[in-house]
Amino acid sequence: MDWYGIEIPAMQLAARFGDRVVPAFSERPQSIWQMVADAAAKNPNGDALVADERRLNWSEVAEQSSRVAAGLQKLGLAPGDRLAILLGNRIEFALTMFGAARLGLITVVLSTRQQKPEIAYVLADSGAKVIIHETELGERLPDAADVPELRQRVAMAAFETLIRQAPQDAPTEVSEEETALILYTSGTTGRPKGAMIAHCNVIHSAMVYEACMALTSADRSIAAVPLAHVTGVVANIMSMVRCAGALIIVAEFKAADYLAIAARERATQTVMVPAMYNLCLLQADFDSHDLSAWRIGGYGGAPMPVATIEKLARKIPGLKLINAYGATETTSPSTIMPPELTASHLDSVGLPCPGAHMVVMDEAGHELPRGNIGEIWIQSSSVIKGYWNNTKATAESFTSGYWHSGDLGSIDESGFVRVFDRQKDMINRGGHKIYSAEVESVLAGHPDVVESAIIAKPCPVLGERVHAVIVTRNPALDADALRLLCATQLSDYKVPETIDLTFEPLPRNANGKVMKKILRERLVA
Repeated sequence: MDWYGIEIPAMQLAARFGDRVVPAFSERPQSIWQMVADAAAKNPNGDALVADERRLNWSEVAEQSSRVAAGLQKLGLAPGDRLAILLGNRIEFALTMFGAARLGLITVVLSTRQQKPEIAYVLADSGAKVIIHETELGERLPDAADVPELRQRVAMAAFETLIRQAPQDAPTEVSEEETALILYTSGTTGRPKGAMIAHCNVIHSAMVYEACMALTSADRSIAAVPLAHVTGVVANIMSMVRCAGALIIVAEFKAADYLAIAARERATQTVMVPAMYNLCLLQADFDSHDLSAWRIGGYGGAPMPVATIEKLARKIPGLKLINAYGATETTSPSTIMPPELTASHLDSVGLPCPGAHMVVMDEAGHELPRGNIGEIWIQSSSVIKGYWNNTKATAESFTSGYWHSGDLGSIDESGFVRVFDRQKDMINRGGHKIYSAEVESVLAGHPDVVESAIIAKPCPVLGERVHAVIVTRNPALDADALRLLCATQLSDYKVPETIDLTFEPLPRNANGKVMKKILRERLVA
């Protein structure tokens, strides 16, 4: 099967979750554990997980994950039970997830940025029976009375007790439609929702990444984004499981350290946000690092500035930049940009992934003609079945297997998808609709702009005006010069009328999304 010039494994229609029929890969593993076992069989002695001085090959990963499964079983966990993990970027994060999959558990992923009330809500809502957590985050765990179903708390200091068990005899058989993971999406209104990610969702997404990025067991991916996010879980961990490549785990992203690790480990692939590429290029010793092995630079979450693309092309000629757009509900990728088309379609997030169908709908739920702006709806084998314990939110967000993304965008005649804004973030200036992504993309082209966020500033006359919060590293950056840059590329009503320059990173939630609600509240205050 050919996907825009890329050879893709054969697909056929498959029934999913009772009421859906979607294209799925004809030959595919039936579970996450089978994918791990396949990697161990395909590349037993190849690097699998690397963190600082620690290295595990795929044979060791399968064996240690099996021991973790036995340890979890000894704690009284049985197939279908929920296991929560509150861990940073470390090898044990992956081993725990693999062990849970082998035992048929559902892994509930928590972020180390979440605070006590958020953690309490997720543990109570998911009914998690055990949590494995960073030792130093123990004080963030809720009181026993608030989480009556939580039986055990295993600190990382006691993790060895799990791995000391004899390997589990045989993996638990699970249906590919069974939930493997619950990732809670950021609740912009009300409580977070637990996205139920099935084994088949993870496998489909991992196979999409493998095919579209031409990943093999020779690939070495750096996980610089938080593993406790759909990008970390799927684009980093699971894509390397699928191709039996190596995952190099970085505890936290620091540009100087990242470059040193990428050079030392001969990294070939990563997925980051554009601001992270910019921070790397700003390092004075960038040219001293041998990054010649780096061939795939995945990115998403924001447009890649033209200046960044051009600079990377000069510095690392063999690097192919691939834009991807997705969400927790789509198990990471919904679109992928073929790398040779990146430079000629900078305003697009790519083409629908193999097997994905995307439409643009109006407020009444009718499909709009190509080129028109409306809400993007997505259907594919990567789309989850719904939200844990929340039939109301599921009914509101899914229609016949299509997920309502909440993103405003368009699809052109050639299939290229453009994403302009979240519905709730669009600015209405006296009747003129302004999409923040368009203005942020222009600002990103300035060499002194690390990242920016466009928000609405309340106005008694026009309703809303355009306000920009801009992160820079140059104290001499002039707001008037930025307005002039925008004025040369945008309609006058889209140019930011007020600008805040800051050296502090933009506020992000546990999933890494910019929290524009906080920026709006600060502005009003």
